[in-house]
Amino acid sequence: MSSESKIRVLIVDDDPDQLALAERTLSSYNFEVRTHRSSLGVSNLVRTTAPDLVLLDVNIPALSGDKVLALARQQAPEHTRFVLYSASDEAKLRALALAAGADGYLSKSTQGADLARKLERLHKRPRAAEAPAK
Repeated sequence: MSSESKIRVLIVDDDPDQLALAERTLSSYNFEVRTHRSSLGVSNLVRTTAPDLVLLDVNIPALSGDKVLALARQQAPEHTRFVLYSASDEAKLRALALAAGADGYLSKSTQGADLARKLERLHKRPRAAEAPAK
C-alpha cells in the first residue's frame, strides 16, 4: 500500500497510554497516525493536516470531544470523518455521537484488528451531514 492510500487518522486523547496504544495498533495496520493530547488546537490541526479520520476522546479536559467536534468540523476538509471515542456506556456514547453530528463512535474497548476494521468502514461511509435522511 503506498503512503498516498494510507488512511490518515488524528487521535485526540489526554491519556498518553491510550494514545500510544492506539497509535501503535493503527500504525501496524498501515494507518498514518498523528496524535494530540489536548482539546485545544484541534481545529487548527484538522485544517492544516487534513486527516481522513479524527478519533476524539469524549472525556477530555478543557473542552469535551463533542464540543471539539463542532468547532473542528467547521475547519475540516469535506472528506474528514469525526468519530467519538470513549470508555463510557455505549448507549450514552451513541446518543452523544448522534447529538454532536459525529460520523460514528467507538468504545475504547475496541482494539487491534477490530479497531482498524471499524475505522476503515467509517472512512468509506458518507459524512454525517451528507447521509440521506431516514
